[in-house]
Amino acid sequence: MQKVLIVGCGAYMDAGYGCAGEWRCLKAAALGEGKFSTPVQVVGFVRCECPGRTIVSNIGMAMKLSEIRPDAIYLSSCLVDARPGCPYVPVEDIVKILESKIGLPIILGTHEYK
Repeated sequence: MQKVLIVGCGAYMDAGYGCAGEWRCLKAAALGEGKFSTPVQVVGFVRCECPGRTIVSNIGMAMKLSEIRPDAIYLSSCLVDARPGCPYVPVEDIVKILESKIGLPIILGTHEYK
């Protein structure tokens, strides 16, 4: 079973823009829905906090403390599809940074729930 880490937008979740938190991402992961072609094992959930400077170190710390290296990182639907988008870092830049620093595949989005 593929091990994944999910990164969600902390500001989006806290503001209540239709996302009550990570439950939608975790549901999609458990049921193999949305961007998950099969059910996966979620080994970490990290919130990206504004202005995004700590995302790499937070992911690194999550992997270190859990002692589990995920097979892929999923950027949550609220992070990828937020409108308005992140005023600090475009999603494309987050992907480039994570790929270069973490070295894992980055998947855009987690679910299509409304």
